[in-house]
Amino acid sequence: MARPGHARSRPSLEEDEDEEAEDPVDAMILRTGCAAQHRELQECMAARQDWRHCQPQVRAFGECMARRQRAEEPRQA
Repeated sequence: MARPGHARSRPSLEEDEDEEAEDPVDAMILRTGCAAQHRELQECMAARQDWRHCQPQVRAFGECMARRQRAEEPRQA
């Protein structure tokens, strides 16, 4: 079963229970601090089936990720 917005399949329930591994995309988004914005975007996309109807959520998620990237820049220098 594919998760909305992700281009790969989730393991079956049996495999998921055996592995109990977190989705790497979800884990990455949680580390950014933008999980709430991502969840709102995913919910809008699931309901509307068209990203163009979810522009406020797209912008909110993009702005959160941009803030995260700007915060990381001084550490990379």
